[in-house]
Amino acid sequence: MRIRRASADDLDAMLALSNWYAEHTAANFAVEPESEQDWQRAFEASHEHYPWLIAEDDDHDVFGFAKASPYAGRCAYRWSAEITVYLRDGLTGRGVGTALYDMLFAVLRAQGFRTVTAGITLPNDASVALHRRYGLEQIGVRSRIGWKFDRWHDVSLWQGKISDDEGPPTPIRPVADVWPSIHAPR
Repeated sequence: MRIRRASADDLDAMLALSNWYAEHTAANFAVEPESEQDWQRAFEASHEHYPWLIAEDDDHDVFGFAKASPYAGRCAYRWSAEITVYLRDGLTGRGVGTALYDMLFAVLRAQGFRTVTAGITLPNDASVALHRRYGLEQIGVRSRIGWKFDRWHDVSLWQGKISDDEGPPTPIRPVADVWPSIHAPR
């Protein structure tokens, strides 16, 4: 398994994974497949300042991804990121999510982020365990927040510190500036 930065050429594979979850589970609240154009816009708008990572095999087959995105639009939130991870169906419990999050958290720390957030549609024991492993704590539940597959779903809200530095933050560094010091081929 190799973890690397995603490029625009990887968006189809990433979108296929995300859309599988949208079509088959409540873990993704999209109710129909998302478009390549939407993902292209999101990638172009965020990949320089928020890591997009993929897990692939020796044949360059993408079987998982993790990415960060802005938590919220106001400037005071710029040191916080929302994180997500998706794996090919059947791969939970095999270390892929851990490998992706190891790299994602290392990059975010090196960039200067201080806090990460995540939302988990309940129930999802594997995702809860993964986020707890990285020190995130459940800070609340949005009850009956999403309607999908003919029923209401709750989303648990998770948050964790990725830096204990309480001093004034420094500017967030671009992903490309920290990647060479973080990346170790796997």
